[in-house]
Amino acid sequence: MHGLCYPVLVLLATAFNGNAQHDTSQAIEGRWDLTVDYNGKPAPSWLEVELSGSQALVGRFVGAGGSARPVAKVNYKENAFDFTIPPQWERGSDMTVNGTVVGRDSMYGTMLASNGKTYNWTGVRAPLLKREGKPVWGQPIKLLNGTSTDGWHTESGANQWVVENGVLKSPHSGANLMTDQTFTDFKLHIEFKYPKGSNSGVYLRGRYEVQVEDSKGMEPDSHLLGGVYGFLVPNSLESAKPAGEWQTYDITLVGRRVTVVLNGQPIIIEQNIPGSTGGALNSREGEPGPILLQGDHGPIEYRNIIITPAK
Repeated sequence: MHGLCYPVLVLLATAFNGNAQHDTSQAIEGRWDLTVDYNGKPAPSWLEVELSGSQALVGRFVGAGGSARPVAKVNYKENAFDFTIPPQWERGSDMTVNGTVVGRDSMYGTMLASNGKTYNWTGVRAPLLKREGKPVWGQPIKLLNGTSTDGWHTESGANQWVVENGVLKSPHSGANLMTDQTFTDFKLHIEFKYPKGSNSGVYLRGRYEVQVEDSKGMEPDSHLLGGVYGFLVPNSLESAKPAGEWQTYDITLVGRRVTVVLNGQPIIIEQNIPGSTGGALNSREGEPGPILLQGDHGPIEYRNIIITPAK
């Protein structure tokens, strides 16, 4: 009788200790929208923390650029935390993030970046962006007038984009281009063409990049054509066309839930986007945002850009 009870008591004690650890971790667990102060210029960032097993806290981090990268261990005690990650595209040493959780929905801290400089940051709990019921769609809006970039503006720097015969062209690497209008939930039709080896992206609400890259014949990856950069992997690239041919995206975004159709084939179906991707305009995920076209990674052409907003 005692022999049977002892393992049960051990299991109960283990479960209790695991639950106790989980209870003390809940303040930091979840997804956070961060804003980093780079010498007076705000830049978006993102953090996710979750419990792995009964004790360890792990996560994912997105900086101002690049993609989501794993955090092997988050050290957390009495609302203070820190973690270290190696460089991704940056040059230099490891990055160290220190922070303090305030209540349930905010945090702040410092970031020792790979360049050896320390920056302050603040964070808020990311919104769930849940929607009740199905969207009611409004009237389609043509975002290109066919003759000029009226209705669009650059993120910064000189505008290298031109419109010729109804086609929006970025002949060389330069500024990103975004709509003057902002949107919340929508269906987007957009056609694109790139030369061999080129790279661009379509940012939904200016925060979530659907990758545009010469990827025919490659295995699906979140960093290649059709992927939500660093987060969501397309289930197939069989419908991808060679460089130099026109291709089509039909993208539906409702809250966080996205569907991507490439050249008539659904490749991402009703998947939740966890957070902002690298290169986002800002980290205010609860707000409407523009359609942004990446122009800093090589030549690219777009045409027939039509958005249907939800009412």
